[in-house]
Amino acid sequence: MHFLPIVVWLSFLSPVHCILSKICIFAILMKNFRVGHGYDVHALGEGLRLVIGGVEIPHEKGCIAHSDGDVLIHALCDALLGALALGDIGKHFPDTSDEFKGIDSRVLLRRVTALIHDAGYEIGNVDCTVAMQRPKLRPHIDAMRAELAAAMGVAIDCVSVKATTTEHLGFEGEEKGVSATAVALLYQL
Repeated sequence: MHFLPIVVWLSFLSPVHCILSKICIFAILMKNFRVGHGYDVHALGEGLRLVIGGVEIPHEKGCIAHSDGDVLIHALCDALLGALALGDIGKHFPDTSDEFKGIDSRVLLRRVTALIHDAGYEIGNVDCTVAMQRPKLRPHIDAMRAELAAAMGVAIDCVSVKATTTEHLGFEGEEKGVSATAVALLYQL
């Protein structure tokens, strides 16, 4: 380890000097981290495709949307963009544009990832939660993680996806809609 000489050197300092030195070294070694949060909601409609996290899920209802309505990817895009103060998904991919009509949201996630890389940042990890009463999403979580990791070009262990019901409360619990939140950690190269 290249940090061993520093640790040995710090062990010979007085406690106060040791703390100050560790703080200085940490500041030098620490990369510039950025955190973003995203949130998205879609109403559900009969007879539409339900796509969450890049995975099509069998269900009698799907998201009403201009694109494929992937609520999870939309929240994740907002988290990534927000971490670098680049606006939101609507700014980059407006729902008034025919270019994005019915588009696979994984394409949008790949484009957002390219913006992150162009700004000199990498994705550290992402943590996402989907709130939906039915269907149960647990059987699809691993496939969602794999799709998101592939679209962002990160290891699957950098992608967390969780699902929850709202105990029949609110629009999610009444099966009128679905919501998703996402948090992203970025670091500068």
